Order: sequence, then C-alpha cells, then structure tokens
Amino acid sequence: MARIRSIVLHVGDTGRAAAFWTGALGYERSPDNPEFLVPPDGDGPRLHLDSGDRTHLDLWVDGPDEQRAEVERLVALGASEVAWQYPDGADFVVLADPDGNLFCIVDTSK
Repeated sequence: MARIRSIVLHVGDTGRAAAFWTGALGYERSPDNPEFLVPPDGDGPRLHLDSGDRTHLDLWVDGPDEQRAEVERLVALGASEVAWQYPDGADFVVLADPDGNLFCIVDTSK
C-alpha cells in the first residue's frame, strides 16, 4: 500500500521557507538537496520545498508492479489519472482525488 513519504509545498522563497519549516518542525535540510527537509530521526515524511510545483502529496511504493496496482486501486476508489507531460524515465504517476487535488504515486525503485 502507498504511504505518504513526501509533501511537496509550493513556496515563493525556498530559503525563507526552509528557515521557517526547520524551526517549526525541527527538521533538517537534506545533505543531498537543501530543498528537501527531513526529520532528524528519519521518522516521518520529508518536506520538499518547491517554487515551481503545486502543493501535493507524494505517495511512495516499492516498484513498478506496486505502482500499477496502487494506481488501479486508487482509480477504483474514485481517483482519476491526470494528463501530464512526464519527463523521460519518470518515476511518478499523477492522479487527482475526487475533489481534484493532485497527488503522485512514486516508484522508489527507480
């Protein structure tokens, strides 16, 4: 089953947002990407600060078979697939919940 492992937060200034959210949550900037804030104990979703994307959830799964199964399961629950311009080798599928809120199913094996 998919799990929330990343929340993408649309921000105007990633530095300002990072200063606020690290203080508010006690998170740390990821050494791999300063726009990713992570809990110091690794327990909880990371916060991805992004000035070019909408706020949305990233639900992570462990491989392409699980990704396909989750997409099918969520569509059966009322989600819909969103027409999206995917980059080559994309590891995510964009869906919308019944109210039109976007979220991604991310294959973490890629």
